[in-house]
Amino acid sequence: MKKVLLVICMLSVEGQVWAQTAPPLASASAFAVLSAAPSPTPGAVTCTNSTITGAVGSSGPAASVVRTVCPIAGAIIAPVSAQVLTDFNAAYNALAPKPLDCDGAHTLLSTITGPVTLPPGVYCTPAALTGTGMLTLDGGGNTNAVWIFKIGSGTPATGALTGTAFSVVMANGGQPCNVFWWVAEAATMTNSNFVGTILAGAAITSTGGATGGTFAGRAMAKAGVTLTGTTVTDNCLGQNMGGGGDDDDHRGCKNDDDDRDKDHQDKDQGHRDKDQGHRDKDKDHPDKDHKD
Repeated sequence: MKKVLLVICMLSVEGQVWAQTAPPLASASAFAVLSAAPSPTPGAVTCTNSTITGAVGSSGPAASVVRTVCPIAGAIIAPVSAQVLTDFNAAYNALAPKPLDCDGAHTLLSTITGPVTLPPGVYCTPAALTGTGMLTLDGGGNTNAVWIFKIGSGTPATGALTGTAFSVVMANGGQPCNVFWWVAEAATMTNSNFVGTILAGAAITSTGGATGGTFAGRAMAKAGVTLTGTTVTDNCLGQNMGGGGDDDDHRGCKNDDDDRDKDHQDKDQGHRDKDQGHRDKDKDHPDKDHKD
């Protein structure tokens, strides 16, 4: 029976290859905008005619954060601590493409032309991804649902994320804080309404047009971050500090363990019943001896 349960559990885990788990951002989760450029190239954040709700960080000196008509409702930290850079790089590496990350059904074409609706999961593009129109992320009523997009999942990992008049919309309980975009190279949004946390291997640029652009989430890059005519709102403070994901992914194996525990409890109860029976018999023997 144990072998059968083990096989069932293994098959269940194998079926979870494309299950989603939010990456642990740790101390980096405190930032809405983060330029984590490695030494010797200093980080840089340039914000023009934009607003940022959330903290801004740069690996460069204080002068590396340049603002022109750019109110920031949050702390400005430059340079950020070595721990922030370590945690960002750890999260970036944790999300990096790995074998069997995506099957055919979860491999996207090089272009998303909306309207397109995607359920929670891990999605890959072997190279660059260009988005236009509306992409709806449908949580199916699960507020813990997670989406992870890996742009440039080929070998070697190369590919940029580009959005033009691109809108990402959450539906049926989906949360912006549970959407992650791992990008091998640069990420560029133009006249777009973007959702999620971008972890980019190169620069992030967001430019709004006459109506402006929006960015609900975090912009984190291994190079500079440039915002023009963009409203950045980070409502994820303190989230994704240590990972996440849906506990349902592991319930199958847990239930098997629970069943085995129940079997042991039933057996233990049986042994206790037998012990009670022996004690009852022992009580009868003294009575007989007394009569004699």
